[in-house]
Amino acid sequence: MKSTKTIVLIHGLFVNNTSWAQWKTYFEAQGYKVYTPANPGHEGVPSELRTTVHPDLTKTGFEDVVMNIVKLIDTLPEKPIVVGHSLAGLVVQKLIELDKAVAGVSIDGAPPKNVLAPWATVKIVLPVVNFFKGNQPYLGTKEWYHKAFFNNYSKEESDRLYDQIAVPESRKIARDTLLSSFSAIDFKKPHQPLLFIGGAKDAIFASSFTKRIASSYKDKNSLVDFKEFEGRSHFIAGEKGWEEVAAYVLNWIKKVA
Repeated sequence: MKSTKTIVLIHGLFVNNTSWAQWKTYFEAQGYKVYTPANPGHEGVPSELRTTVHPDLTKTGFEDVVMNIVKLIDTLPEKPIVVGHSLAGLVVQKLIELDKAVAGVSIDGAPPKNVLAPWATVKIVLPVVNFFKGNQPYLGTKEWYHKAFFNNYSKEESDRLYDQIAVPESRKIARDTLLSSFSAIDFKKPHQPLLFIGGAKDAIFASSFTKRIASSYKDKNSLVDFKEFEGRSHFIAGEKGWEEVAAYVLNWIKKVA
């Protein structure tokens, strides 16, 4: 069978699809057709989204994010490889479970409902989940982004990155990963190949936690790989040295798909 030459790059929370611009260029140069869809309520320029919140944002839940990608995949001539960062790492797991992709890569991925997160993760995402805030959108402060995303950068550099990529977020998406049965993963089900990547300095999802998610899969005939990158933060796909991560993903894809 002909190797798949289609990749869908899926963004996580607190950023939008513009965060994948460099990866899109990289994989297109390798001969792939690359799609970088925005999650519902995330379409636009980050600076403008911070000023005027997208009307669909606060209505968007985890299942909406997944089904938005399913809708795209169903229009494609072949099943793609799906690559997701952060929350979208869980989206990748769900797409693989739904048999919508030939392989999946979860980079610093969020846990499914049926994998308990450590306190370090809960503490940093608690402001997003905050049930007392109702459906108000969440926009992290520059200080929050520096602690959670850009901890490998100076505060001045972090603030510049915030201006470039930070967007308001739907609290419903984050809450759904804790409460919705759709956010659970069937770890016993046979599945297409999965690669989990963790950053050793990730302040949201420790690489040891990423490894625990990967090791939850039980089917002995289904491939699950794990790779840790030393010194990388949660901003692993955008920070200095992202090319090394992208090259590792490319080589893995060539082996399995």
